[in-house]
This record gives sequence, structure tokens and C-alpha cells, in this order.
Amino acid sequence: MISIRPTVPAAATIPCARWPLPEKKKKKSPESVRWRATPSIYVDRAVRPRLEAPPPIPCSHGAHRGGADALLSLRALRGLLLVLSGFALQLLLPFSADATSAAENAPRREKRKGKGKGKGKGKGEVIGARSVRDWEAKARRGMAIRRLGRVEEEEEERSKREFAVFATERGDKLFTQSWTPLIVPTKGLVVLLHGLNEHSGRYNHFARQLNDEGLRVYAMDWIGHGGSDGLHGYVQSLDYAVDDLKSFLKKVLEDNPSLPCFLFGHSTGGAIVLKAVLDPKIEVCVEGVVLTSPAIRVRPSHPIIPVVAPIFSMLVPKYQFRASRRHGPPVSRDPEALRVKYSDPLVYTGPIRVRTGNEVLRISSYLQQNLSRVAIPVLVLHGTADTVTDPQASQRLYEESSSTDKTLELYDGLLHDLLFEPEKDDIAKDITDWFRSRIRQRMKGD
Repeated sequence: MISIRPTVPAAATIPCARWPLPEKKKKKSPESVRWRATPSIYVDRAVRPRLEAPPPIPCSHGAHRGGADALLSLRALRGLLLVLSGFALQLLLPFSADATSAAENAPRREKRKGKGKGKGKGKGEVIGARSVRDWEAKARRGMAIRRLGRVEEEEEERSKREFAVFATERGDKLFTQSWTPLIVPTKGLVVLLHGLNEHSGRYNHFARQLNDEGLRVYAMDWIGHGGSDGLHGYVQSLDYAVDDLKSFLKKVLEDNPSLPCFLFGHSTGGAIVLKAVLDPKIEVCVEGVVLTSPAIRVRPSHPIIPVVAPIFSMLVPKYQFRASRRHGPPVSRDPEALRVKYSDPLVYTGPIRVRTGNEVLRISSYLQQNLSRVAIPVLVLHGTADTVTDPQASQRLYEESSSTDKTLELYDGLLHDLLFEPEKDDIAKDITDWFRSRIRQRMKGD
């Protein structure tokens, strides 16, 4: 415990003046530095012989001790503040990862090449950083496109996989893809939104399972993810992702009139979906939503995070944190699924950025205050052992939602990435069964 004492004790009325003793030429010791910081009169050596020492002023020993103790306390307080600042930076992390991607290191060399291209050094640096960021996004997009060609013969007979680039109102280019059933007729649509730091291509297997049920699947890599524009793993605002989902959904409905449409979202993607359907214009266009491990309430590592997150988000939005665990909390019990995920260059495995973490906290806080407004049919699935998002928040959504058609599935012992757990086929069946029953209800109503 650090206590700050007054510089002058109550018994003293004025600090005493001390004259430095003659000293040899040597480095200043910590004691001399501490002495000069206390209230005293300092006289230059060249002037010192010409002056006569004034009569001593009576003072108590506590005056000197009080000044020194106060100085030590101030220094200790400064050190404590530095420690707390560093501690807060380490804590500002709802999801943690510690591997730095090679793509994050490559742009630094290109940034130096960009210096001097503009008028002045500063302008050249900005232009260089932006060009490198765009180059990296194009490289990721090219990788995502090439993966579409790696299709097994059996899969090619079942469905057709295509890609498209969707331009947002901000001018950003988002990578999108679709899976169309070839064997069974198309009965409905599913617009899929992936979770934080991953991409839509990870749901290829699940999309083909939906194709077998006659559901055409559309997916979008949101800003800063997968093959879309933006700094990898950086989200300036999740409201951008919400708006992009609304625009993308509008285009999907225009291309597929009269087909019932559902939304699917995982983790933070589920939070984006929930916020989008709170818009009455979107709610009337969608038959229902399916959410796996939705980020309605995330699990930060310390209660101080919601307090300091907005501050650091404004000061250092792109700052990355080093976490204690390489890939953060465990998300699957399947070792092979973890290996595939964290060896995928389209999955961001670097330390989370300040603004991104704060945006997740912000959207989850918004949803917690508006759960009663969710009136659309909803299926929520969550593992009870999830350490990334809180399954109790899904329970709360089920209880507070005003929807008359709502279902909650809690899987005992399962982790965050439900569709990549050993029981993924059983979970996919629960989802397809829910879609099938809602489509039947729609067809009966028509």
C-alpha cells in the first residue's frame, strides 16, 4: 500500500534551506538527485564563493524527511500508474490470440518504400500504408478465389460454388460466395455470416449440407476479414458490418424473388445478425434467424475492461495485444479442426486490435439492452463449456425475446465453434430440421 505524506509536517512552518557540501567531480548519486528535488536553494559553483552563507533557519528533522518521503511517494505513484497502464492494455481483450501473421509484418517494408511519394514525409507514409493494406487485401481475395477451384468430384455434383465481389456504399469491396443445390430444387435462402477473425470459406461443408436440404447459401466476408478489403483483423465499426449485411441481403432478395430467406450468424456474426433484424425493414424480409454461440455477452478477462476499452480504442485503435495463450481460449475439442483453423492464412491469428475488441463489447452491450425487441423466429444454439461467449446470455435472449417462435439448444460440455466440434453433424441436423419445419409452415401458409 502506498501512502502519500505531506511534504511539510504540521510541526514545521517552513522548509529549511540547505547548502550543498563541496563534492568531487563524479556522477551524481541517487541521493544527490533526490536532495536537489527537495525544497532548497541551489547556487552555481562559480558564484558560491562570493556569497556568504545566511544564518540557518531553525527547522525540525521531520521537514527533510517529509520532503524525501513525498518525493519517493510521487515516484512510486508514477511507477504504479505505468504498471496499471500496461496491465490495462493486457486486459483489454475479450478474445485473445498471440500469433503474429506474416501478412502483418510484410507491409512494414512496403510502408518505408512509400515515404516521400507525397508532399512531405507524413503524407508519403499514409499513402504507402494504404497501398500496402490494399495490396494485402487483394492477395487474400486472390487466395479465397483460388480455393473455390479445389472442389471434390462428389461435391461438384451436389452443388455449385461461385464467388462475387460486392461493393459497399463506402467504396469497400467485400468478397462473397454462394452455394447452389444441383440435385434438389431450391426451396429457400440462407445468408451466412462468419465469426470474428475467420471467413466464410470455413463453412463450405455446412453450406453443402444446407444445399442437400434445398437451401441456397450466400455468405459474405465482412470488412477486414477473409477476402474483403481492410486491414486484416481490424474493424473500425461493427455498424459497418451491420449496414453491409443489410445491403447484401437486399441484393440477395432481388436476385431470388419469392423465396423464403433466413439469416445464420456465428459468434460476433450472430451479434451482427441480431442487430440487423432489429431494423423493422429487415425483420419483414426474413423468415427467421439461427445463431450459434452468439456474442450477446463476451467474457473479458477483467471487470475493468469495459471501462478502459473505449479510451484506448480512441487513442490507439489498431494497437495489438500480446496474450498469454497462443490462440486464446479453446474453441473446439477436435484437434484437427484447431490445426486447420490456425494454419489457415485467411484466418486472422494475430493479437486482437484495440478497436476491434471494443466494438465487440459495444455491440454486445447494445444487444443486452434490446433483447426484448427480438420478435422474429429464432433458434439459438450454445455449448455450456463455451469460454468465449456466455451461454447464459443466450438463455437470457430466449427468456426476454418477444418472439412467439423461439428455441434454445444447449449442448453440455461443447465449446465455442459448434460446427467444428466432433458432434458437428448432429448440430447441423438440428439446424436443418429447424429450417425445414419453417419452410413447410411458409408453404402451408401460401
